[in-house]
Amino acid sequence: LQMFLSGLEAHGLELGLRDRKSLILLAYSGLLPGAVGVLLPVAFGYDLMKAAFVGATLMSSSILLVFVLVDHNVRSGSIARRAKVHGIPVFSLYGEVRRPTAEMLDHFDVLLVDLQDLGCRIYTFITTLRYLLEAAAKHDKHVILLDRPNPAGRPVEGLILQPGWESFVGAGPMPMRHGLTMGEMGRWFIETLGLDVEYDVIGMDGWQPTAAPGYGWPLNERSWVNPSPNAPNLWMARCYAGTVMLEGTNLSEGRGTTRPLELFGAPDIDSGKLLSVMEQIAPRWMEGCILRECWFEPTFQKHAGALCAGIQIHTEGAGYDHQAFRPWRLMALAFKALRRIQPEYNLWRDFPYEYEHEQLAIDLINGSDLLRLWVDDDNAVPADLETVALEDEIRWQDACAAVLAYSG
Repeated sequence: LQMFLSGLEAHGLELGLRDRKSLILLAYSGLLPGAVGVLLPVAFGYDLMKAAFVGATLMSSSILLVFVLVDHNVRSGSIARRAKVHGIPVFSLYGEVRRPTAEMLDHFDVLLVDLQDLGCRIYTFITTLRYLLEAAAKHDKHVILLDRPNPAGRPVEGLILQPGWESFVGAGPMPMRHGLTMGEMGRWFIETLGLDVEYDVIGMDGWQPTAAPGYGWPLNERSWVNPSPNAPNLWMARCYAGTVMLEGTNLSEGRGTTRPLELFGAPDIDSGKLLSVMEQIAPRWMEGCILRECWFEPTFQKHAGALCAGIQIHTEGAGYDHQAFRPWRLMALAFKALRRIQPEYNLWRDFPYEYEHEQLAIDLINGSDLLRLWVDDDNAVPADLETVALEDEIRWQDACAAVLAYSG
């Protein structure tokens, strides 16, 4: 383990493994792993924790007694198979059952949470964390969160989720791009919800969320491992707070290509004209990245097998400006420009989304109907959306200032 950590920013799992006693405070323990509980270069957290506890005299035989899986990654299936070989119960919190049950909680007193977030409200690990904290408070369980970087960094962007719009992709009143780590998010949930729960964070050592070139992710120090199937790299994570809105549209977000959620398009749009109209409407919302006209052919999902005209968002290299790049505004602008070019375009996709059947997906994603109404209103201008969004962003930064645990 030490050779992995020498000279590197250390994450919560690694710091906990340096002193295994800090991880195991009671006789029974559970581990809530994402599919990418990994250390540099490619060691899985599951394997290293197992190795760390072999022969430990203070350990009971029930250490790491239960795994609770929270995503649909292939690695989760692998964890489940391997855990069952060792007689370890496995429960899922992704699917029909999304809140911990009393049966699950009966297996442990301490829950170790090690999840790699993407810095976006819609990423469901955040909602799972809320559900876990609520259940832990109700059943008197101890939660220890092993903190990891927010790859999108500290910038905040988007509208705050409105009351009544809570869902599996909307855990609470926060903007789309929240700027917190999972450890900080847990503290915010506890304060906001008034939870009485024993909660500890094993924080990171040396995380610098504003430092180039990673701006939140330790670029060139850490290998990127997909936290979910369509999150293949840091560039996707930077775009995600904007491009995730494409899931609520009939435009392809690039699923079925090698660059999902970094590009978008459809067979029936003129991407060159779209870029031109975007420039006319709100050029400042296009800053911080390089926008390139492209063509792609998805192999599955929306427009599978069809040649799509589109735009790729490049956030790598010298063209990237971390402070200027605002992906949520960028995609809002793309929708507005398309509506101006083709007023009758069938933009909003009506389908069941993340276990919700009553509301349009675009509204669930944004935590209200404000963004959609702004796009569809011929008289609405960028300043209208900017005013509301900026007020929400300032309000959020004020609300979460007390839970920030890292600077620099």
